[in-house]
Amino acid sequence: MGHLLSKNGYRLKKKTRKLHHRKKKKRNCFLQGPCMLCFIVHSNSSGLEEDSDHLEAAVNGCRHNSITGISVPGVGGVSIGAAAASKLAERYATLSSPEDCSKFLLSPRELAIWEGQGKNLLSAVPAKLIPPPALFRTAGVSVTVPLPVPVPGCTSEYTEMVCKRKCSEVQRCTPCKQPRCAFAAPDGGVGGGDGEAASNSESGHCHLPLCPLPSSSSASSSASSSSSSPADGCCSLSLPADLLHSSDSSPCCLHHYEDCQGRSSDAADHLSINHLPSSILLKVLSHLTVKERCLCASLVCKYWRDLCLDFQFWKQIDLSGLQQVNDDLLVKIASRRQNVTEINISDCRGVHDHGVSSLASHCPGLQKYTAYRCKQLGDISLSALATHCPLLVKVHVGNQDKLTDGALKKLGEHCSELKDIHLGQCYGVSDEGMMALARGCPKLQRLYLQENKMVTDQSVRAVAEHCPELQFVGFMGCPVTSQGVIHLTALRNLSVLDLRHISELNNETVMEVVRKCRNLSSLNLCLNWSINDRCVEIIAKEGRSLKELYLVSCKITDHALIAIGQYSSTIETVDAGWCKDITDQGATQIAQSSKSLRYLGLMRCDKVNEETVERLVVQYPHIVFSTVMQDCKRTLERAYQMGWSPNTSNAS
Repeated sequence: MGHLLSKNGYRLKKKTRKLHHRKKKKRNCFLQGPCMLCFIVHSNSSGLEEDSDHLEAAVNGCRHNSITGISVPGVGGVSIGAAAASKLAERYATLSSPEDCSKFLLSPRELAIWEGQGKNLLSAVPAKLIPPPALFRTAGVSVTVPLPVPVPGCTSEYTEMVCKRKCSEVQRCTPCKQPRCAFAAPDGGVGGGDGEAASNSESGHCHLPLCPLPSSSSASSSASSSSSSPADGCCSLSLPADLLHSSDSSPCCLHHYEDCQGRSSDAADHLSINHLPSSILLKVLSHLTVKERCLCASLVCKYWRDLCLDFQFWKQIDLSGLQQVNDDLLVKIASRRQNVTEINISDCRGVHDHGVSSLASHCPGLQKYTAYRCKQLGDISLSALATHCPLLVKVHVGNQDKLTDGALKKLGEHCSELKDIHLGQCYGVSDEGMMALARGCPKLQRLYLQENKMVTDQSVRAVAEHCPELQFVGFMGCPVTSQGVIHLTALRNLSVLDLRHISELNNETVMEVVRKCRNLSSLNLCLNWSINDRCVEIIAKEGRSLKELYLVSCKITDHALIAIGQYSSTIETVDAGWCKDITDQGATQIAQSSKSLRYLGLMRCDKVNEETVERLVVQYPHIVFSTVMQDCKRTLERAYQMGWSPNTSNAS
């Protein structure tokens, strides 16, 4: 009823809804004292400034009419000047206890003195009269403060309070906990609320008014009183009879809980992925490919287009397999995105030396370059990269027929930081280029060659002498011999060695490499018919760090598998596929004796029965056995898990 007695009270609700559109106007407040004392405080920025400047306030006292239940003015027409208000404010500061402050404020004489100013009463009230922060939310929150029991400890920023309790039957109690029903809007405000809650966007949260919890003895009377006069209190609602007469349920809390749930659902309807911080959206978009970002995500809206153009997405560019990529696109990328550090143009047949050279000239910070199966590229592109990009650490240019030693010399001259190079099936590369590369790149850690027919033992010796940090070495199908491989024993950090299909490789060289390279964890000896059971036995005994051993199409029998299970405690993967002399005995004994084995390849070992493999699968479930039947079964299981179902139609 307080807002009905205040000036312009009939427009109060309309103004409350528009608080976030225009500045609040100060209002006069009424102090009324029926059965309990309630304050109606309307605080705003201008009011606080004026109160602090002039130290003025006004109060109108009211008498309680027990017959009509309406508060009527009891004292009026008294006004004082700013000097009296200042003296009264000084008296407030001298009060020491909350009881003295309460008695002082409840005195009719003091109330009459404060009446004529029409300002906020609490602007000069000592801090000990303000309730604790638990009852005070942020600016614009509707709360009810019961007095005359003041609570010490508050902030100096007084919040707006609107009295919602005018029924004498409602008893004072602790306020119920209310769930918050607000969400962060892009502008920092809130949304999802309506009415009075919508006006609280400045606070950052949308709160509901705090309501009393009726005691069990007067629950029915309170509920009936609040439901009989819905215009008088905040607890006015229509509830079922069983809830109204229940002693352990609060209609007020239930009402606001349902109201909050409704507002939360409305807020959820207005939620958008664009409300997320841009850093999180960038992380989400990073899981998309370049094609998905350019052709899908960037077309959603302007905000997403700007995100897709973020420099983070254009530092590592993967264009592999995109036939639309040509020289013009590389030139545009190079001219607009000069911070490219990694690019992959594998299988891009429309890219030529001109486009790669333009990219290299505009991106001096390029570190990783990958161009598999780009047969149209030659020495010009790789030489430009070596000249303009001295920070290159990775160069993968496999299957480029036009590449020659000239490009490798440029890499050796300018790219001393190079650590990883792949030159598989580059048939124009010879020992001359490899030796120049080895001398100029001492930090080389990974070197892979495949079927480079002009690379011989001289290249192996050069990389072993000049690149002591080598960890991965591969010479698959190269015309190297044991005389060159023996130089690899000087590489103490060697961990992966690929010696597949080396025509002149003897057992003694392999055993010496395993003895000297103590960090060797993976050894590939496939397609070497010279490797026999004795060599495998030495490998099992000396390879203290060995975890992977590949022996496909080697000249081994069951004794090699038995030796691995007996002497090695580290080997986890053994592939003995296409070894015709392997039988059930070797497969069974290595599974029984090895404690570290996790994979055993028996593909096309025709002397190993499928029944034996089925029994081993049941007995040793921790080991994966690879045969034709077992691989087919695993493929079908994965297909069923992904939702595939066999075609059961009778159509031919």
